[in-house]
Amino acid sequence: MRDIAKSNSLEIPHAAMDFPPLGGVVKRSFDIVGASAGLIALSPLFLLIALLVKASDGGPAFYGHRRIGRAGRIFHCLKFRTMVRNGDAVLAAHLRGNPEARAEWEATRKLKDDPRVTRVGAVLRKLSLDELPQIVNILLGDMSIVGPRPVVRDELEYYGKSAVFYFKSRPGLTGLWQVSGRNDVSYDSRVAFDRHYVENWSLSQDIRIILKTVPAVCMSRGSY
Repeated sequence: MRDIAKSNSLEIPHAAMDFPPLGGVVKRSFDIVGASAGLIALSPLFLLIALLVKASDGGPAFYGHRRIGRAGRIFHCLKFRTMVRNGDAVLAAHLRGNPEARAEWEATRKLKDDPRVTRVGAVLRKLSLDELPQIVNILLGDMSIVGPRPVVRDELEYYGKSAVFYFKSRPGLTGLWQVSGRNDVSYDSRVAFDRHYVENWSLSQDIRIILKTVPAVCMSRGSY
């Protein structure tokens, strides 16, 4: 993977580059064991969802979106595809004709009524099932079970000086943001959650977040 610090003007603070990943060997070992067990246990569900997505419009079942990981390294964040195949064009047209939607997008990088999302995709997003393939990203070392959600380059502008905390940790499949309201909270709050998580990391905190993720997903809090 390329290092984004070498490919464009984004500056990665040396404090984020010099230190090992958050949690070190303990967190990484926990990730490998947990992700391996999850992949084995959920393999029948993986197959079912992949078939449903494929059958919905004939397109690919999986989608890899370029995201920024620890120390600014770019990786492909895997998901079950939830959008139409010409999603970028559909979004651009929608934002051009809808000032309110444009304002919502610029504030949160999300849309409650996203015209790109398919019917199957809407269900997967509501239950957060679209993110299950990121278990593979965890095994590859791109992500962690718990951490800040992976962002695209433009979103780092919202982090400002707090971006250093994002760069210190592998992005997570779940995290404080997901169990604290998710898309119902402001982006500033999301950044604050990420900073708090990195500054106060412990394995026990990771376990608490994982346990809180289950009811948060079941209640679909802030997921769209």
